[in-house]
Amino acid sequence: MKRLLISILTLAVVGIIILQLRRVKSAAKSFVTTLETSGFSLLNKDSLTIRSRVNAPDGYKRVQYPEGSFQDYLRNYKLKTFGAKVINYNGSEYYWQGGHVGILNIQVPKNGLQQCADALIRVRSEFLWDNNRKKDIGFNFTSGHYCSWLKYAEGYRPKINGNRVTFHKSASKNHSKENFYKYLNLIYMYSGTLSLYNELPKIEDTKDLKIGDMLIRGGSPGHIVMICDEVINSKGEKLYLLFQGNTPAQSVHLVKNLEDSDISPWYELKKDAVIPVSNYTFMSSKFVRFK
Repeated sequence: MKRLLISILTLAVVGIIILQLRRVKSAAKSFVTTLETSGFSLLNKDSLTIRSRVNAPDGYKRVQYPEGSFQDYLRNYKLKTFGAKVINYNGSEYYWQGGHVGILNIQVPKNGLQQCADALIRVRSEFLWDNNRKKDIGFNFTSGHYCSWLKYAEGYRPKINGNRVTFHKSASKNHSKENFYKYLNLIYMYSGTLSLYNELPKIEDTKDLKIGDMLIRGGSPGHIVMICDEVINSKGEKLYLLFQGNTPAQSVHLVKNLEDSDISPWYELKKDAVIPVSNYTFMSSKFVRFK
């Protein structure tokens, strides 16, 4: 009788353990499934622009901007087909492909110069070019010296001696698109996150953030990403999409939010906060805006 009771108790304990293990396994499976699928309900994989690729989260709507504005230009930027990989300037695949939901349709020059800040400089410059605002194309070197496209097109070239920069007319006039990209290569060489941080207006209140603004850490090395879409809810709370170039020079890509899968790829942005973006962490967030 005693043996029978022990056997019954043993079977009961084993049964309870099996039941608990099944529950744990089920919960773990559910958690993994959530991680794998969360955020992707916000994606339209067949769409080929930033705006159409990513839906607004429940309770949010897109902030409206005038047609033809820089904000409208960025929001409707063309993307490659879903699943396209981040490619380095030398044609190799970037070692990590887990941080993006889209690749912008921007060529990566094989010279390796178009890194993080350079990619955003290019996007801004091409917008100005396409909208007949060529006189507004110009950037500071890290030394602080201003280099404009119009002067470059007129044949002026910098002579650089340490931190001393002078400009001399040493080339013939050339206002072609091909020469424009040669100008950008010059900017890529002598400008970067530090020059942009020192040159551009700072945004002190994140309530004023809008598409086209940039999250930046100026330095060598530093990093910078650009806001490319914006949504708002009834409480006035905003979320943002971000894209970035990187080092080594590589495909410009629309990044996931790896810290909050519920809203990914959208981000909540705060000033002086720790903000991980893809494989880089901004330790004290600062924001700037192109003039």
